[in-house]
Amino acid sequence: MKTLNRLVIEKALARLGDLAEAEGITLEICLYGGALMLLVYNARVATKDVDAIIRPRAVGLKLAKNVALELGLHANWLNDDVKMFLAPKESLRSLPKQYKGLQITAPTAGYLLSMKALACRASLPGHEGDVSDIEFLVRKMELHSLQEIQDQIDKYYPDDVLLPQQRLVIEGVLDEVWK
Repeated sequence: MKTLNRLVIEKALARLGDLAEAEGITLEICLYGGALMLLVYNARVATKDVDAIIRPRAVGLKLAKNVALELGLHANWLNDDVKMFLAPKESLRSLPKQYKGLQITAPTAGYLLSMKALACRASLPGHEGDVSDIEFLVRKMELHSLQEIQDQIDKYYPDDVLLPQQRLVIEGVLDEVWK
């Protein structure tokens, strides 16, 4: 699967917006994951896909497949697999960069950190994992302790706590960031 950089994602979103406008609709897209880290925080140079919640879903995913064909992207370049990780209490914000035909939002830094900390996926071939994103967000939010991170998690996922393995990884992140 080919990775997506800023230029490719912006071109794909612009085309998606054009197609939505031609259909007479505005797609609501909430960005998550690597694409958000890349587009909003400039914390990555590439990602494998664009994780998003798209409304209306069926039309949005159909138009995204058209964009994939037109631009030579993989069919799942824009997907809503992230839906299984959404918090019971979300905190979203509008993004300053908008495209015609699209209304784009994103989770706040605290919500994104909570998602990343609970997932805490290791790096694998072809997948960067969550550690570098957690490091970036810990620095950005100036969080210095595991309790401060758990406090963020409690805001969005009130019934979840960090598991021992996640705690070890995040303690390592805190040591690395604030050494």
